[in-house]
Amino acid sequence: MTAPLLATRDGHVPVMGQAVANGLKLASGLIYLDCTYGLGGYTRHWLNSCDCKVIAIDRDPTAVAAARQDAEAYGGRLTVLEGCFGDMVALLGDAGFTAVDGIAMDLGVSSPQLDQAARGFSIQHDGPLDMRMGAGDLTADEIVNNWPVERLADIFYRFGEERKSRQIARAIDRTRADRPIRSTGELAAIVARAAPSKPGRIHPATRVFQAIRIVVNDELGELRRGLIGSEQMLRPGGRLAVVSFHSLEDRMVKRFLGPRGGFTPGGSRHRPAVAETQEPSFRLMSRGSIKADEAEIATNPRSRSARMRLAERLDAPAWPPHEGFEELAA
Repeated sequence: MTAPLLATRDGHVPVMGQAVANGLKLASGLIYLDCTYGLGGYTRHWLNSCDCKVIAIDRDPTAVAAARQDAEAYGGRLTVLEGCFGDMVALLGDAGFTAVDGIAMDLGVSSPQLDQAARGFSIQHDGPLDMRMGAGDLTADEIVNNWPVERLADIFYRFGEERKSRQIARAIDRTRADRPIRSTGELAAIVARAAPSKPGRIHPATRVFQAIRIVVNDELGELRRGLIGSEQMLRPGGRLAVVSFHSLEDRMVKRFLGPRGGFTPGGSRHRPAVAETQEPSFRLMSRGSIKADEAEIATNPRSRSARMRLAERLDAPAWPPHEGFEELAA
């Protein structure tokens, strides 16, 4: 039986934390990888549930510092690695790990990143146009003020699924022709004027912010690399749990796991058929995504949009990275 799911230091409860723990089949003596440490909700829950070991990865220096404080309290059972989880094979190899028994990815922006205005992620808190999760060079300021209007429209449509992408991009272009756009509040106001939404709907800039954030942090590329790395690092019988918050992420996980779980789509001129001789490397624990239950949604509204996909690693060798896997490149 696992320990009760506890709130983190600031009262935050991780989304689908209990569902992830149950899906991973926590057991003493095993090693689990938390790909996105964040506030440490998953990691501490696992360590408190059984005598396991956890490897925690995060690219955010603030999260890494907090994780290292936690490591001191768990007597060597927690290993903290700073970096991108898409590089997990190299990161874990350098730390002396060749395989793990369970992997969890909680995708998207973390609550501390949203709540700190200086990070530039939030529509509600005015701050600089940054949006970097780690120490990358590309910022939201560079995209908003310097990228061609056609490219802005393209990323808003592809990575924000914003239907009014062109008129929003043109509104940004008109503004920056007079002066640079420097704050999240200013950008949000430009989008709201260009494409106002009806009362009660999400803020009209939500999809634009999502698109810019995804590109700044190469989130879909990171997810793709992380999925490929998970297939390589999981022992047979190990579980992979991926919690996503928008359709682009969930679609990528589905396209990765589907063929590897034996559900092979037919070929077309856009997507060649997967080789029939490739043996499935995962067993899918559910045909579709798993949603948060009503009780969790009532106490944790952020879980409303969450979707988890769960799969178990089989004995078959890892597939070639591009086989049966369609990438959404920035």
